[in-house]
Amino acid sequence: MNRFRRTLLKGAGMTAGMLAGAQPFAFAQSYPSKPVRIVVPYPPGGPTDIVARLAGSKLEERFKQPFVIDNKPGAGGNLGAEMVARAAPDGYSLVVGTTAHAINPSIFKQMSYDLLRDLAPVALLTRVPLVLVVHPAVPARTVEEFIAHARKSDGALAYASSGNGQSTHLAAELFKSMTGVKMTHVPYKGSAPALVDVAGGQVAAMFDTMLSAMPQVKAGRLRALAVTSERRSGAAPELPTIAESGVSGYEATAWNGLLAPAGTPKDIVEPLNKAVNELLAQPDVAQRLAADGAEPGTGSVAEFDKFIRVELDKWARAVKSSGAVIN
Repeated sequence: MNRFRRTLLKGAGMTAGMLAGAQPFAFAQSYPSKPVRIVVPYPPGGPTDIVARLAGSKLEERFKQPFVIDNKPGAGGNLGAEMVARAAPDGYSLVVGTTAHAINPSIFKQMSYDLLRDLAPVALLTRVPLVLVVHPAVPARTVEEFIAHARKSDGALAYASSGNGQSTHLAAELFKSMTGVKMTHVPYKGSAPALVDVAGGQVAAMFDTMLSAMPQVKAGRLRALAVTSERRSGAAPELPTIAESGVSGYEATAWNGLLAPAGTPKDIVEPLNKAVNELLAQPDVAQRLAADGAEPGTGSVAEFDKFIRVELDKWARAVKSSGAVIN
């Protein structure tokens, strides 16, 4: 009897162990079995929102489940990121991380989450240069003329950004530090409302992504002076870089990538990474991104993790140099 009982218990333990070991695989095989929420930590209509909606629609096609965009702007992108950092690590809550999330740990005195500890990299979506745009009434058609105009204004010239500590903010601060010009910063809650005011003449200039700024340029509501990348953009090869326009060594780019709560199973993260890489390779997606100056991100989960760590270090040095701080 005792021997029988021991054998029965041993068999039960083995069965339980097999079921436990099979659970992640079975879970991953059924993922997603319900709608997935993609949190965009900025308002609708901005560059991050545009990329998220494009990716979300393609992921819906791939996984046959809704990928719902949930705009949660605020705190320089921190509000939406914190929501996902605190969500269950089951693959049903994702956030679109950006350059801002690599900047924020250095510029905010207090952070409610840790990018490396509380969020896990899934896939890099895009990398895109910024473009310096001005209202058509600004008497400048080149970077050199813009610098001369800004110097005459002696700080009265205002520039917009998508928020304190965003790449659109620090790109301008980097420009100021490298040229010695004075400009007044006017932060907004996202690129879309900022561009509306620049196009309306309430603010003179902005460093914004090509993805959201170039349609305004093509419509004649803004004038583009130069791109911030190291090389000219294929989407607007006629535009010089800021570096070749006399500000030697200047370079700043923006990026978007999917992040999940830390602890999300590898068997969920890896298929998502593969799906993102596949959708970025689709001709219609690549053409859409290229038309707006964006480059597909692609790469493995490990490569995206390494990329984020490099970005954190780069922007920490830039923030220290600028002296920018947000309480």
